[in-house]
Amino acid sequence: MVIRPLVFQDIPKILRLIEGTGTFNEMEIQVAAEVIDDALRHPEKSDYHIFCAVDASDSPNGYICFGPIPLTENRYDLYWIAVDETASRKGVGGKLLEFMEANLLKKGAKRVYVDTSSTPPYKAARAFYEKHGYQLVCALDDFYREGDHKMIFMKEL
Repeated sequence: MVIRPLVFQDIPKILRLIEGTGTFNEMEIQVAAEVIDDALRHPEKSDYHIFCAVDASDSPNGYICFGPIPLTENRYDLYWIAVDETASRKGVGGKLLEFMEANLLKKGAKRVYVDTSSTPPYKAARAFYEKHGYQLVCALDDFYREGDHKMIFMKEL
């Protein structure tokens, strides 16, 4: 598996990949598309770092988006991570996390944060973060909507 920067030609596959997870709602998919488009069109203005894992035919089967948290010192957010259902449970997500963490260590990062939902569709995501050493540090009740809490995970690098 190779991890490389995302390019424009990857966008349709990445958006199908995100939709195919069955986890993200329409608004979340739209935001992901806007972030990807903006980061690729204006890299000089963007703090988003977007990479994809590709198979032997250079077709993306996972992607990750992360960047510095404004107004902090050496703190970063993991904004998005998604893996194609055909590559799920084959280590692609873990490799993307390892790649991000190694990249951030070179930048002097101290902590990585990731926000997720408390709803059932995100149960696997929460377990994935915990499996990879992220700890739940905060829960903001009814953040997204009634009964949907914002779960904030953090990992010290």
